[in-house]
Amino acid sequence: MNNVTFAVEGAVRVLVIGLLFGAGLPAIYALGIRALAYGQGGDAEISHARPHPVGTVLAYLAFGLVIAGVVLGLTVIVATGLGMQLEFTPWPTLAEKG
Repeated sequence: MNNVTFAVEGAVRVLVIGLLFGAGLPAIYALGIRALAYGQGGDAEISHARPHPVGTVLAYLAFGLVIAGVVLGLTVIVATGLGMQLEFTPWPTLAEKG
């Protein structure tokens, strides 16, 4: 029964990471594009409303989050190729596998 628990826990972890990086980052990017259009106002919006600076700030935050996710993913890939691992104690650092 213990092996089934470990298998289910592993499957849930893979599902969460897959949703985060597989669908989550593109969804955040799409929300950033939408927020940028809201921030620009005028012809970028259907209603031709006035610009909203809050939309621009939210768009840049969304884009920053997407860039951070991509950089983190690339760091994991490069670290694995170099025989290292990424640790979060308290900041992301590269450490020897061991």
